[in-house]
Amino acid sequence: MFIAHANTQWLNRITLGLLLSACTLSAQAGTVTTDGADLVIKTKGGLEVATTDREFSFKVGGRLQADYSMFDDYYTRNGNSADAGYLRRAFLELGGTAYKDWKYQINYDLSRNTGNDSSGYLDEASVTYTGFAPVNLKMGRIYTDFGLEKATSSKWTTALERNLSYDLAEWVNDNSGMGVQANSVVGNMAFLSGSLFSENNNDTDGDSVKRYNLRGVFAPMSEPGNVLHVGLQYAYRDLQDSAVDTRIRSRMGMRGVDTNGGSSAGANGNRGLFGGATATEGLWEDDSVWGVEGAWAMDALSVQAEYLSRTLKADTAQNDIDASGYYAQVAYTLTGEPRIYKLDGAKFDSIKPANKQLGAWEVFYRYDSITVEDDNLTASSATRQVGDAEGKLHTLGVNWYANESVKVSANYVKASTEKVSNVVGDDSGDGVVMRLQYAF
Repeated sequence: MFIAHANTQWLNRITLGLLLSACTLSAQAGTVTTDGADLVIKTKGGLEVATTDREFSFKVGGRLQADYSMFDDYYTRNGNSADAGYLRRAFLELGGTAYKDWKYQINYDLSRNTGNDSSGYLDEASVTYTGFAPVNLKMGRIYTDFGLEKATSSKWTTALERNLSYDLAEWVNDNSGMGVQANSVVGNMAFLSGSLFSENNNDTDGDSVKRYNLRGVFAPMSEPGNVLHVGLQYAYRDLQDSAVDTRIRSRMGMRGVDTNGGSSAGANGNRGLFGGATATEGLWEDDSVWGVEGAWAMDALSVQAEYLSRTLKADTAQNDIDASGYYAQVAYTLTGEPRIYKLDGAKFDSIKPANKQLGAWEVFYRYDSITVEDDNLTASSATRQVGDAEGKLHTLGVNWYANESVKVSANYVKASTEKVSNVVGDDSGDGVVMRLQYAF
């Protein structure tokens, strides 16, 4: 037994020595030679392994957004103050390239704020073919393209929550289903995209609801700190004989009133109903949305705005529903850095700090306004009165880009509504939300 034990000890020491030697050699190596092209391993901004010819690559990344918010009056059913602490997003992201012309991306939301039990909590699961350059074809679980702020990653949007006009037609940017999208950069000054999407909603024959999205952007200036961007978009879906939830329910910029990923205001959170109806077969004929977008940036200053209009055409319902909304935003980087802009996707990206110790500091103001005309509502309730419902939101905020991975944000929001209230009659409210973000 003693001899066997001694042999085991020697084997363990030899194995440990070999492992340490391998680690030392690995630490000194810049590339690893394989039977094909050499490999390059990068650890900045996630872990990426790629061949030197870039025909094959694999990258692991992700984002963690931890939020804490406090709010009162309209934001709660009884008008008393409440708070919420939750993971807004906790994404694990896997992506890469295969055989040069094929790209893949899988993003899973561990916080379960994206998706649901039946369709999975996937933010994206797609394959893109780039062999028809300059046209790219993307297929799978994707977000259809509509709007500047939606095109911008949640990591780098200026405000913590996207603008209220998107609440009027959440389906235009929904990813619950499967789709195919074609997009292209044209002449280094324009971006075009179009998509066909099959929703997780069916008509009486079991045929899924199809939607069509188009977006076109002209950006003759597209360098960081020198941006001019104007765009148009349109989305349409046929709802004949379908049972689709068409309720317009806005959180008015405060996710903590109703969210997953932690604690929210629970039953006391107020998410007002501005119009529309629960899923009822045959109510609607079709649904269409169009919008315009614009942005201008010079050095540390950036301005952007969007307008959206929706018409939900009645079938057996008595009246159509019309909704419209817009926002305008101005942002300024106190430390002088410009917002990065990418023509591929026609979107803003991050701010990269020039001073690694101070970081980059950004301040902004945004004004949102939405209106919903639903004449199917003929009797008032405790929370929705007859007439056109309106919502307005002021947002003041500051973002600290501590480095290229860490971002700390704080927003103050002040909301007011007409014809929509909580159960005790409050039609205005205030809130503060803070976020710590780590992206890799």
